[in-house]
Amino acid sequence: MNDLEGLLPEQIERISKARERVIDSIGKNMDLYGITLSIGHLYGYMYFNQGPVTLDELSHTMGMSKTSMSTGVRTLLDLKMIDKVWGKGTRKDLFEVVPDWHQNFSDYFSIKWRKAVEGNMTALNKSLAEIRLMKNEYADEPDIERLLLTDETKIEEAVKYYRWLLKLIESLETGKIFDFIPKEE
Repeated sequence: MNDLEGLLPEQIERISKARERVIDSIGKNMDLYGITLSIGHLYGYMYFNQGPVTLDELSHTMGMSKTSMSTGVRTLLDLKMIDKVWGKGTRKDLFEVVPDWHQNFSDYFSIKWRKAVEGNMTALNKSLAEIRLMKNEYADEPDIERLLLTDETKIEEAVKYYRWLLKLIESLETGKIFDFIPKEE
C-alpha cells in the first residue's frame, strides 16, 4: 500500500500533503451526496493506491476498525465505486477503485434516483387511482369534483416529471448522457 517507499522524506511529505488535500475534497464532495465523510476518505485513499487492497491494509492505513472498513467497502461496492478483484496467492478479499469518475457519478445517481423515482411513482399512481375512483363516486357534486380534478392534474404533472427523470436515469445508465455532455479527453 505504500507507493511512497524509497522517496526522500521531503518528497513523501509534499506528495502526501497534495494527496490528503484531494482525499479530503473527495470526502467532502461525497458527504454532500449522503455518503459519510469517512467513506469518502476511504474512496480517496483507495483512489491513490497503486493496486488492490485488503480490509486489513485499509484499516491499518486509515487507522479505523476492520468493521468500519467492511461497512465502508460494502457501501462503495453497492454504489459500484469499487470492485472486488481476484489476487493470485491471496485468500483475502481484494478491492480496487473504479477509476472512471464519470461512471461513478452515473452509477451513483442512477441507483439513488431510480430508487426514489420508483417509490414516488408508486405513491403517485396509488393516489391517482384513488382520486379517479372518487371522481366517479362524486360525479354529481361539482365542488368536490373540481377539487379532485385539480389534484388529478397536479399529480399527472408530477408523473410527467418522474417519467422525464427516468429518461435521464436511463441516459446515465446507457452512457447516452455523454452524447449531450461529452467527457473531457
